[in-house]
Amino acid sequence: MKLSFHGADHDVTGSCHMVECAGKRILIDCGLFQGGRELAEENTEPFGFDPSAIDFLLLTHAHLDHCGRLPLLVKKGFRSEIITTAASRELARLVMLDSGHLQEEEARNNARHNARRGKHKENIAPLYTEIDALNTLDYFGRTVGYNDPLEVASGVRATFLDAGHILGSACIYLELSENGRRQTVLFSGDLGNSNRPILRDPSSPPKANVVVMETTYGDRLHKPVDLSVSELYAAITDTFTRGGNVIIPTFALERAQEILFFLREGVEKNLLPRSMQVFLDSPMAISATTIFERHPECYDEETAKIFHEGHDPLHLPGLHFTRETQESIAINRISGGAVIMAGSGMCTGGRVRHHLKHNLWRADSSIVFVGYAANGTLARKIIDGATRVHLYGEEIPVAAAIHTINGFSAHADQAELLAWQRETTPERTFLVHGEQETMLSFSKLLDNTQVEMPAPHQAFEL
Repeated sequence: MKLSFHGADHDVTGSCHMVECAGKRILIDCGLFQGGRELAEENTEPFGFDPSAIDFLLLTHAHLDHCGRLPLLVKKGFRSEIITTAASRELARLVMLDSGHLQEEEARNNARHNARRGKHKENIAPLYTEIDALNTLDYFGRTVGYNDPLEVASGVRATFLDAGHILGSACIYLELSENGRRQTVLFSGDLGNSNRPILRDPSSPPKANVVVMETTYGDRLHKPVDLSVSELYAAITDTFTRGGNVIIPTFALERAQEILFFLREGVEKNLLPRSMQVFLDSPMAISATTIFERHPECYDEETAKIFHEGHDPLHLPGLHFTRETQESIAINRISGGAVIMAGSGMCTGGRVRHHLKHNLWRADSSIVFVGYAANGTLARKIIDGATRVHLYGEEIPVAAAIHTINGFSAHADQAELLAWQRETTPERTFLVHGEQETMLSFSKLLDNTQVEMPAPHQAFEL
């Protein structure tokens, strides 16, 4: 039995881990590296294993940093079965197709830029295309429900447990047998932040010999969500008083739906004006919202009750879904009184960059960050106090009010991560999906286990 690491090692993106047991190679996730240029270039590097030799892939959830390299994996020779939850299967389709489209769009933009400079030889092909993403869907096989053990192969049994992170997200518990030896390995995937709306809290974890766990927020505690909601309402009302717009860089999965939930509550409780115009300017987030409505098996009791009573907890007066490009462009003619939610959450691409170009320089507007921003991303630069940023070939001054509200995080904080790990009582704990300083800080709290912080492509005997 062997465990090896091929992504999200001393970093928060590109999750990819491999288990070898009973002659089978099982991959857990295959995510895209996101962030600065150096990280983006890692996506073109070899996987560290032969994609055609993988027997199964188990997907914890549909965020890009966990499923975003699946089309590349297939492009390079993967021909086996991808197993995940029903909700993750639907969301992964959406995420991969969107990523393929963006890859092609970026390649076209680079080609035009190089043509103007007379450097045609520097053109770079897209990492993968929409067709590659569609081809990947052919390899999605069995879907699993929470807490239903699945015999993946002889000697490998998997149980998907509710991770409470995004719709369909799971921790994966493996029971391994080889030559009379038995081991249990628990992969956290991304653990959710408890006491948030829409989804259930993460399930209590089972005991395991080995734990592979994320550490995104392993060095800090989140603010209580009610304080974060109040902070969001205050940022909106203050901005409207100044006559500006509120731009919320939004992750299409979970965060967009959660913010809509709280905006609806704010209007119903008269804490936000009914005249407020809200634009969900993200075709992907709009599609994700419809997928949410098809998976009540993931809801918490409060949200399920609202749906059962015939109401939509994600709808509010003045809400506009803008799928078409021209509709998105028209939003920039609105000078004030609008909440504009657009992707991407880290401002690495998507429509939010256009809205930043039109509002970032305005002292009467606000930019409200409600999610994690990795090193090297535009979002992180703005959060860290950049006074000027480059957008579409222009240098834009940062004059808008900048708000960072961490209580909306879909990730467990330090206390929740620690409680989860201690409940598993593992002999060995592998820390992944965290920045190096964060992992080091968290590792000092683990006194009940042997701690490993694997380097890229490092392998361990179990």
